[in-house]
Amino acid sequence: MAMALPAPPPVRVFAELDPAPALVPAGRGGSAALSGREVQVCGSAELSVRPDRARVSLRLSSRKDAAGAARSSVSRRLRYIAHSARQRGVPEENMTVTEDFSRVENTYQMEAEVCIIFSDFGKMQNVCNLLIEKLGTSVTISPPHFYHTPEAIDTLRRQVCVAAVGNTRQKAQEVCRLFGLSLGKPLLIKEEETKEWGGHTDSHLPCSPDSLTLQERIQSATAYVSSRVFAVFEIKGKENRRSKLL
Repeated sequence: MAMALPAPPPVRVFAELDPAPALVPAGRGGSAALSGREVQVCGSAELSVRPDRARVSLRLSSRKDAAGAARSSVSRRLRYIAHSARQRGVPEENMTVTEDFSRVENTYQMEAEVCIIFSDFGKMQNVCNLLIEKLGTSVTISPPHFYHTPEAIDTLRRQVCVAAVGNTRQKAQEVCRLFGLSLGKPLLIKEEETKEWGGHTDSHLPCSPDSLTLQERIQSATAYVSSRVFAVFEIKGKENRRSKLL
């Protein structure tokens, strides 16, 4: 019994030349354009960007018989953390402190959390290493949470769209040169599809293991955007040999 052959895959058209051979007189210094002749192409691009912010949380606590002693112990460490961060270029507005004071049995407990936002990851490492060295186990530093600001993602979207348009124009130019023609002005440019994946926002806390290295955390937070563009360009007459040599 003969087996049926599988259906052939659909044909993908990347460029199409529309025929209409009527010539339009050229302007001064320009080549003649072929009225109604156009090339339709699609192109794509994919770009990525690493996170531009990192948030680090530091936790402190102290339990003493006297309320003042518990407060004083935590306050000294808070002042040292803020001073160390400012000395290394972290602005005051990038540091947030929350405190909680409670009574536990017959003792007083003071807890504090410091959240620091860094735009320079080298400074972040320097500050964290210093605090670990000077404060030891009296401070708990969480692994950094890397994320993107909205401005960084918007910039990436614009860049990938422009790159896709450039790739589309280059493809149309190569198709025209294959037939000895020259590319004219764009008649239509349309972004048909965009895709985004990866990346983290400030509010999204990923469930990543503490064993990841710093570079692995940055890589896992890297954002990717792709864009697919459809464009229609006018086709001019024969390519000018002089401009081709230039």
